[in-house]
Amino acid sequence: MKKIKHKDFKYFVRTLSIVVGLVFVWRGIWHILDFIENEYFGGELFWTSIVGIVLGILLLYIPDHDLKEIEKL
Repeated sequence: MKKIKHKDFKYFVRTLSIVVGLVFVWRGIWHILDFIENEYFGGELFWTSIVGIVLGILLLYIPDHDLKEIEKL
């Protein structure tokens, strides 16, 4: 059995903390958007979904003026 090097363990812990941090940020954004949807739009999923799709496409398009990020899906 190969012994884990200290350097490998530090890399693993750092990478795991980045992933967990990103999940927490996404979770917070998700909850804020749910609150806005329920509080200001009466929980109307159809229209808020359409607005979300349009805003998402704009956010992907504006920096590079293309949608190559969607090709990666």
